Amino acid sequence: MKILVTLAAAAILIGAAEAQVTKESVPGITNLARVETTVACAGAVTPAAVAGIKKMGFTSIINLRLPTEQGADIEGEAAAAKAAGINFFNIPFNNAAPDPAAVDRFLQTITQPGNQPAFIHCGSGNRAAAMWFVKRVLVDKWDVERAGAEAADLGLSNPTLKTFMMSYIESHKK
Repeated sequence: MKILVTLAAAAILIGAAEAQVTKESVPGITNLARVETTVACAGAVTPAAVAGIKKMGFTSIINLRLPTEQGADIEGEAAAAKAAGINFFNIPFNNAAPDPAAVDRFLQTITQPGNQPAFIHCGSGNRAAAMWFVKRVLVDKWDVERAGAEAADLGLSNPTLKTFMMSYIESHKK
């Protein structure tokens, strides 16, 4: 009987530890998906939406868009972040030609004190979710299946990008 009670309690704790991804609709933000208060992954963001991101409680914005992407206004977003008092980082990440150095920089940025909770975005949310996937596995020590399920809920859908991230994880596991 004690074993059953212990197993039931463990199952409840494990279930409670699972991160809940919620989808939201916010003007100026495409494909917003949040994991409780830890992180949000989203697509395109307008500079006008930055003050709202600060009001949501995020301390940093990590923009993964390339300056050449249609609709990317990195300078405008950086200025809006400065005005709102939120940390802003642009880490250009091209999913057609992914660079491990960008993933390295993302991991350094996301783990710096004062940068969480973080609002991570790209054009669609796919690259943002891919970066969070790597962070969950390498930094938070989640297993690949659990981190992959959360990343899919956050917007990771590109199989080529997921393959690149899996290779990155395998080459950086300690």
